[in-house]
Amino acid sequence: MRVLVACESSGRVRDAFLARGHDAVSCDLLPTDSPGPHIQGDVLPLLDDGWDLMIGFPPCTHLAASGAKHFAAKRADGRQAEGVAFFLALANAPSPRVAIENPVGVMSRLYRKPDQIIQPYEHGHEATKTTCLWLRGLPLLTPTNIVGKGARHVTKGGNSLPEWYNLPPGPDRWKIRSATWPGIAAAMADQWGRDPRPRYATSALFGAPHADR
Repeated sequence: MRVLVACESSGRVRDAFLARGHDAVSCDLLPTDSPGPHIQGDVLPLLDDGWDLMIGFPPCTHLAASGAKHFAAKRADGRQAEGVAFFLALANAPSPRVAIENPVGVMSRLYRKPDQIIQPYEHGHEATKTTCLWLRGLPLLTPTNIVGKGARHVTKGGNSLPEWYNLPPGPDRWKIRSATWPGIAAAMADQWGRDPRPRYATSALFGAPHADR
């Protein structure tokens, strides 16, 4: 299966598909953090290249509900409109199987409700990070290893936030926060990397199963 992972610099989802024998490529404006097939640049010209599966992680900076206090300014100067247009370009990619990931935000209203909301603790990580998935031609992800929801940290403002969110300031803080959890990447590769064709077909002439070649 030819797989394009859009807007991924960590290489986690790409590498999960590669490990299972797929022809997977990541693309991002940034270089990849993990050596492997990666295209550094704009992903939009690649969408028509005959991918069997496209998984997109469009930037959420101007879309996520966590930044709602800035929405008025972002609507006024066009930043949110740009984010929405890019999200929709990925969601409408011509691949037969498409998955788009984003946190809770404006796309549930401006596009449609997500097909599924997943959590890291459903896939072996003791952490809570509400993540929306918009799917086309794909099944819902099935939890693989449900564990505890993880510890939370109380900030000075009284907000209770997960430990992974309260990282010390640093240039890679945003990348660490946004990277796909390995357990979720593995679930995507295992469950979405299966051959969608039925293994057996029924003969209309004899009514007997035969190998679908």
